Amino acid sequence: MRTPVQFSLNGEEVAAFVEGGANLLDALRETVGDLTVKGGCWQGTCGTCTVLIDGAPRLACITLAETCAGRSIETVAGLRRGPDLHPLQTAFIEHFAAQCGYCTPGMLMAAKALLDRKPSPTREEVVEAIGGNICRCTGYEPIIEAILAASRAGDRRSA
Repeated sequence: MRTPVQFSLNGEEVAAFVEGGANLLDALRETVGDLTVKGGCWQGTCGTCTVLIDGAPRLACITLAETCAGRSIETVAGLRRGPDLHPLQTAFIEHFAAQCGYCTPGMLMAAKALLDRKPSPTREEVVEAIGGNICRCTGYEPIIEAILAASRAGDRRSA
């Protein structure tokens, strides 16, 4: 049975029909067309599918799409505003934080949730924030450095 669901996706209202029991990952990719959300394990263990729901990081592969009615969902597609990349995206490029790139959307969203909540995190807070996201290529150091650099860039913007 298909269920109507309305939510905000990256600041725009979306209405879609989803299959009963469909996960948010499939709804975003297959129904809405946001292919920036990646699927990895489909079991909630790798973090690749991390999105923000009402500002909090959530795993789209284990979130029922119908539970998102009336909520605000952010994906990596919503980070860029106009021609400018989000400071996190710029920092990931500058610090070579994406190698194969598969984990990158989930890492960016976990990092955004952290920086939205705590604009100047410690290294330990960054490590904790991305702890649910698995990266097999970078060894995490470039990712951690990129997130810290983005937080410092945010400090300069507000000065």
